[in-house]
Amino acid sequence: MTKLPSMAPTGWFQIAWSADIAGNAVVPLRYFGQDLVAFRQRDGSVSVLDAHCQHLGASLAHGGCVVEDGIQCPFHGWVWDGRGRNVRIPYEKRPNKGRRLRSYPVAEVNDSIYIWHDVAGSAPRWDVPVGKLVLGEHVSSRNYYEFTEDCRTRFAGVKVHPQVIAENAVDPHHFRFVHRTPISPGVLRESRDDVIWSAKVGFGKRWVDGTDRPDDTMNTIEIWWSGIGVSFNGEHTRDGVRVISICATPVDDTTSDIFAGYWISDESANDFAERLAAAKLALPDDIRIWEHQRYMDRPALAPSESAGFDALREWANGFYPQPVGTRA
Repeated sequence: MTKLPSMAPTGWFQIAWSADIAGNAVVPLRYFGQDLVAFRQRDGSVSVLDAHCQHLGASLAHGGCVVEDGIQCPFHGWVWDGRGRNVRIPYEKRPNKGRRLRSYPVAEVNDSIYIWHDVAGSAPRWDVPVGKLVLGEHVSSRNYYEFTEDCRTRFAGVKVHPQVIAENAVDPHHFRFVHRTPISPGVLRESRDDVIWSAKVGFGKRWVDGTDRPDDTMNTIEIWWSGIGVSFNGEHTRDGVRVISICATPVDDTTSDIFAGYWISDESANDFAERLAAAKLALPDDIRIWEHQRYMDRPALAPSESAGFDALREWANGFYPQPVGTRA
């Protein structure tokens, strides 16, 4: 009744903000139960490797440094390139071509850094979406304030599975009790494929009839999930548009880090700081629920909820490792 889905799902997962990994920076990370090292190479690209040198196990993340051809171990100076290959041993004529570090595919977009995770080591099957481009013309056509430090947040070690966060997309009734909306919003449109789950949700009396009007986006949220690790919401209110990313990355078997980003449209008549503060209000309320929530693999759903939850969980199941001997 309470067994969590696998905490080793397949897909793209955020591991940092771009600003966290400056030029030549070396950053220790721990995700999916593994010690990792992220570093920005001399050419500006970011690489992510398993952290421990294959020579004698020293951590590249603690004392390692970026050099011309990769990252150099602080213990004996072995150099590993961005693909995890040993390219130089300072006191030998040849590198050790027989040993490699696991290297993770990296995407840097949305002012964020993501890695592709797959327990089988498969190549990425899809690209990370550009959040402002997938949420509709009313979002992509606007200009936005600078994405400053105040616009990005990381909630570390939250006791939540990424799928639980995705389930908010099919849970309109929680808005009344967690976020204190007068009435539950209506799901106006919903679609999915093997990778994407998208929906349009309407708030207030404007949308009480549940009918989608494609050219009308006022008081709506466009929701876009890319796998269970990357999500964007495009919220249109009278103050303007705000784009919110909520990306959860498993740390270990019970906790995730949640990265939340906020892009606020440049509406000259409105105050940026006030609108940013308002955008940040909802997620902490959700986190307070998730921290003490017990996952139910057979929840007692009300009739109006069951179809949405069942469909979301069926979709999410496609991102988990298949048991040995099971055909895809």
